Amino acid sequence: MLFVPMLQKAGQGALSAEGAVQLINRQRAVVVDIRPPEEFAAGHVSGARNVPLDQLEAKLAGTVKNKSLPLLIVCASGARAQRAVAVAKKLGYEQAQALAGGLKSWKDANLPLEKA
Repeated sequence: MLFVPMLQKAGQGALSAEGAVQLINRQRAVVVDIRPPEEFAAGHVSGARNVPLDQLEAKLAGTVKNKSLPLLIVCASGARAQRAVAVAKKLGYEQAQALAGGLKSWKDANLPLEKA
């Protein structure tokens, strides 16, 4: 747990792309992409689950049943993901975090994408 603060961008409460990869690999984080289905289909983080932001409150519990797993929430640029983190925490997902810079930062770090 000591390394988590250094993975977060100062003051943003969001993980860098590198921090996100570590969270996925070391703590089995579940990636939730909140973009609309057509954006998700065009390219997303490998293994991500698509739950559009406007359906998050209704569908997150059915999509990610284990609330103790870390959640990594991804959108296009990071702005909507911050709102989604608040919704997820309200639903009991205490380890929800946003990907700083969204999918753009993931691509900029040359990390792999998959298409639906």
